[in-house]
Amino acid sequence: MKKLYEKSDLSFAILWIIIYCVVSIPIRGSLGDESPVMTAALAVIAAGLFAFVKKFHLEEKYGLVKWHGTAGDYLFFIPMLILMTGNLWGGIKLSYEGMAQVFAVISMLLIGFIEEMIFRGLLFRSLLNRDPVPAAVSISAVTFGIGHIVNLLAGQGGMETVVQVFFAVAWGYLFTFVFYKSGSLWMCIIVHGLVDVFSKFAAFNNQSENIYVVSTIIISILYCIYLSRKPTALKYELDILLKNQQNEK
Repeated sequence: MKKLYEKSDLSFAILWIIIYCVVSIPIRGSLGDESPVMTAALAVIAAGLFAFVKKFHLEEKYGLVKWHGTAGDYLFFIPMLILMTGNLWGGIKLSYEGMAQVFAVISMLLIGFIEEMIFRGLLFRSLLNRDPVPAAVSISAVTFGIGHIVNLLAGQGGMETVVQVFFAVAWGYLFTFVFYKSGSLWMCIIVHGLVDVFSKFAAFNNQSENIYVVSTIIISILYCIYLSRKPTALKYELDILLKNQQNEK
């Protein structure tokens, strides 16, 4: 793993995406989110990611640190926190009973951590030193959204998957901008995890779901425009400067 990372952090990111998909999709399709097997598999992946970052002291690079600036610089993350509750706008209903609900909740929290570490951490950071910022942000966000097409393999309906892709792309832009501007991934991890958790307490109906998707797209656009005008975390600027200097030599 370390040799691959040192040779190409982009290939390293892609490898983790493949691992995540290969492990989670078959389990999710056959056993469901409520399965303890699903929870255990996700826990192993999350532990592997966290251990790698800690072992090689990559917390600053991958955002496992406090955000730069004050919470006020990011409007106290209020747009994210509002959208985080969207799955509950149609009412509350448990998806499972007993321990199945507990396992599903734990799995959703683990998915929040894993997907943020992979798509915002590994993938976006590897792209940032290769491509212009707009391209890096877009590739990370769109890849995250398109990645939800694999839910078809887990038995999800076609139209539901299409809507989820657009929904996920909007969240992808929002999360990537927050990470890029703040230098911290923690708020993205927390919000992502709770969005998924609340989906297991949601009484879905078409009206509330459509309102949620449209609201997410609109608020994400407005929030990203606001964040684009804020200073970028210094760590990114130094990394890019160093990379450019190395390329000139």
